[in-house]
Amino acid sequence: MAAAGADGEADFGAGFDHPIFRESLRLIRVLPGTAAALAPLTPLQQDVVLRLIHSSGDPELACAVRFAPGGCEAGLAALAAGAPILTDTAMAAAAVAPMARRTFGNAVRSVLDWAPDQAPAGSTRTAAGMGAALAQLEQPAVVLIGSAPTALEVLLDQTVAGTVQAPALVIGMPVGFVGVAESKRHLAASGLAHIGLEGSKGGAGLVAAACNALLRAGWCQAASAPSGPSSCS
Repeated sequence: MAAAGADGEADFGAGFDHPIFRESLRLIRVLPGTAAALAPLTPLQQDVVLRLIHSSGDPELACAVRFAPGGCEAGLAALAAGAPILTDTAMAAAAVAPMARRTFGNAVRSVLDWAPDQAPAGSTRTAAGMGAALAQLEQPAVVLIGSAPTALEVLLDQTVAGTVQAPALVIGMPVGFVGVAESKRHLAASGLAHIGLEGSKGGAGLVAAACNALLRAGWCQAASAPSGPSSCS
């Protein structure tokens, strides 16, 4: 169990973070309305929300993030066990890869690596790449979708149909106005372990921030264990 810092924040390892980052989190916590939004959340959920706000500069996200019960814990456990990280964009993959290398060494791939050169009729390259990637994964992945609601729908359809293994965690925050609200509702009702975001907001930076929060927390928790890494820095 992580120890609590002086301000009540779960302290997963002060040495892991730059002092500016930690001061930013302190300031975010005292923003009007943020404390009330964080209060019902677990320390790990709070970690995710704080990093989302820090990455976006948008305190309103505190009231828009939705967590499936146990979703953060399932994702953290999978990442700590080396689960691959699958993203819908190269941008999200690039934003997660440094933290993955710094922590558990998870493989980070974009579904565009599997996508056809041309979008199939009535679909998108990202959706096609998602279907192909899921079919080839050897273990449940942590899946990040910040751009393409079509890719999220493919993931949900194939998981429900039982043609692919269920992801360890879906961080589903597609951004925009076409198909976004519907895909987010479908994710919320899916029963999958997930972190979602209500409304039209989302994007590669946000899904990467949520994943990086879990990687950081998992690594620092491991570092605090007697047999864990020698440091969290």
